[in-house]
Amino acid sequence: MEEILDNYIRFLVSLTPGHFIRLFWFYIFFEFTRYFVIEFIILNLAKLSRYLNRNKYDKAKAEFLFEYPLISILVPGKNEGKHLHKLVNSLKEQTYQNIEIIVVDDGSDDDTPIIGRSLEKAGKIDLFLRNEVRGGKASAANLAYRYAKGKYIVHLDADCSYDRDAIEQIILPFYLDDNIGGVGGNVMVRNYKESLATTLQAIEYYDTISIGRRVTSYLGWYRIISGAFGAFRKDLLDNIKGWDIGPGLDGDITVKIRKLGYKIYFADQAVCLTSAPKNFKILAKQRLRWDKSIIRFRIRKHRDVLSPNKHFKFSSFLSFVENITFSVILNIKWYIYAADMLINYPSSILNIFITNILLYTFTNFLKYILYSLYRNRSHTKMYEFLIYIPCMVFYFGFYLRVVRTIAHFQEFVFKKSYEDPWNPIKTSTHAKEMGL
Repeated sequence: MEEILDNYIRFLVSLTPGHFIRLFWFYIFFEFTRYFVIEFIILNLAKLSRYLNRNKYDKAKAEFLFEYPLISILVPGKNEGKHLHKLVNSLKEQTYQNIEIIVVDDGSDDDTPIIGRSLEKAGKIDLFLRNEVRGGKASAANLAYRYAKGKYIVHLDADCSYDRDAIEQIILPFYLDDNIGGVGGNVMVRNYKESLATTLQAIEYYDTISIGRRVTSYLGWYRIISGAFGAFRKDLLDNIKGWDIGPGLDGDITVKIRKLGYKIYFADQAVCLTSAPKNFKILAKQRLRWDKSIIRFRIRKHRDVLSPNKHFKFSSFLSFVENITFSVILNIKWYIYAADMLINYPSSILNIFITNILLYTFTNFLKYILYSLYRNRSHTKMYEFLIYIPCMVFYFGFYLRVVRTIAHFQEFVFKKSYEDPWNPIKTSTHAKEMGL
């Protein structure tokens, strides 16, 4: 150990600026520049913009509350009966109450039908619907949507809970700009103490995902409205005929709204708490599904966004390019970097590895502490998370990268998203035949 330490110190002392750039070009030019420098600048611009436009927000809120529109809340799902009472109680405590709640049971084999019908009979929800045969989440959402009467549609996951003003906050952006067609809520992890996997996901949602969405929303590139908490103009859903069947429905409907020429907005103050996968095996299945959808929808189904046509919009083009570049191309580039180091600097590979770990860990600490200035909620658990920050290097840099690589390969070569058990096989087969 002492020999390794001495060798590493000599390595650091021998580094010149040019040599440092040569050995750590991937971190310097891509990771640090994109995920800290540029992000930090834009966060400041977004915060300044929010301050300068505070009167506009006050005016929008007054207009929203004066109109007091009906909002339809859709809750599609399978075997969610155990969550329904808690969800309904959360919605009944909302500051905004002109809502209708429509629950759809997608072929459950638990007590969901009994619980759902009892809630409807007691007047705690407005409508309970059931698919006797499972059709998938998009099918269930479309069934609820056909009965919705509201001016705006809010899509929720049954196992989530919401801040008391969450519904108000997610609808408010529609009154800031008539050209906003969809709004995404700010999803955080509720069960962050359950395991190491949930703790690391909590940090990811709390920091990387939430902050990243604030940045891309400010730039006009925000690309996916989470199915756990998203709001849409009903007239636009009428136009695009609701959700297409198959996995990846969150990102897909977001792109479809963009294609109509409308903006997508991230409401960082509309907070939703979700239960994250409790172990790394279940998490891998979730992320395989998410990462496959990038290939399926960004590169195949909606590739027309990347070329001049009737759907072309520069902000959508940039959103796609940014997503494909940093999720797909740079993922490949990382392996090129690793090969570069192994081939050209084999004798220094351990020192290069250690330095990369230290650089990324330092950046993660710096981001986590500085970004506390840009979060809207006071999270006492922020300090609980600090000791886990060193783990994020391995979580992001190795675990999620390997999962992402497998997902991209499976989807590029075998179109595996059509075989995902998350969606009924009959629905995925139909989607494949239709090219969805």
